[in-house]
Amino acid sequence: MLNYKHLHYFVSVAREGGVIRASERLHLAPQTLSGQISKFEERIGVALFNRTGRRMELTPAGKLALSYAEEIFQTGAELEDILRHGGEERFVTFRVGIADVVPKFVAHRLLAPVLELPETVRLICQEDRLERLLADMAIHRLDMVLADRPMPPGTEIKGYSHPLGESAVAFMASPALAKKLKGQFPASLEGEPLLLPGKDSALHGALPRWLDRQGIRMRVVGEFDDSALMKAFGEGGAGLFPVAIASLRDVVAHYRVEQVGATEDIRERFFLISPERRLTHPAARAVSEHARAGLFAGAG
Repeated sequence: MLNYKHLHYFVSVAREGGVIRASERLHLAPQTLSGQISKFEERIGVALFNRTGRRMELTPAGKLALSYAEEIFQTGAELEDILRHGGEERFVTFRVGIADVVPKFVAHRLLAPVLELPETVRLICQEDRLERLLADMAIHRLDMVLADRPMPPGTEIKGYSHPLGESAVAFMASPALAKKLKGQFPASLEGEPLLLPGKDSALHGALPRWLDRQGIRMRVVGEFDDSALMKAFGEGGAGLFPVAIASLRDVVAHYRVEQVGATEDIRERFFLISPERRLTHPAARAVSEHARAGLFAGAG
C-alpha cells in the first residue's frame, strides 16, 4: 500500500526540481527529505528521479507517477471540500487545458458559459504548450483543450478537433506609435517594429508570409509565447502586434492601444480538442454551442 506522506514528498520534489527547494517549502532538512524519497523508491522498486548534481529530473516512471499523484491529491481535495460542506454542495469538475498562445480574452469568452450552467461547475484551467496539454488529456487529467490549431498530424494521442470559429486579424499599436505611422494600411507597416506570437502560434508563420506577399518588411523585435505579455509590450510602445478581431473590444478596453488596420487574409482559428468524437461533457457542449452561436459572429 502506498505511503501518502512519501507520495507528498515525491510530488514536492518533482514540482520544485530538487531536494533543496522542496525541503525549504516542507520545512525539512534536505538529508531527511532525500532519505524519504530513497525509501519511497525502494518500496515501489523503481527509480523516480535521475540525479544530476543537485538537480533531480523525473524518469519516465517518475513522470507517470507524478500525473497519477497529482490526480490523487486533487481528488482528495475535492472529497474534503464535499465532506466539509456536509455533502450539500455537489459540483461537476471541468478541467480545461488552454494552449498558452490562445488569447486570454478569447479563452475567457469561450469558457464563461460554463459557469452559467444549471449544474454547479468547478472550472479548473491549466495553461501550457499544446503538446503537454494533449498528453495530460490522454491520461484523463483534462476534459478538453482549447487551441489555435487542430490536433497535430501524426500524433499518437487519441483526440478529436472541433472547430469553434475563426476571426480576421487586426494590427494594434500604442497611441504614440500609431501616430507615427505614415501612409495607408498596410503600406504604413513598412519598416515598423513587430511583436510576433511565439513559434507554437499559428500566426507565427502566417503573419510573416502575409507581409511578404504584400511586399512589406517589418522589424521583428520580439517573439512571445504568452499572448498577454506580447500585448503588455505593445501597450508600452515596443511594436505593433496582431489581435483576433473576436477579442478586439476587450483588448482596446484593457490595454491603451489603437487599431491601425485589419486583414481578412489572415485568419486566427480556434478549436476545442476532446478525447471523444461526440462531446458528452455538458460543459464542453456549452463551450461549443456558445462559440458557434455568436462569439465569432462579426469577427470577420
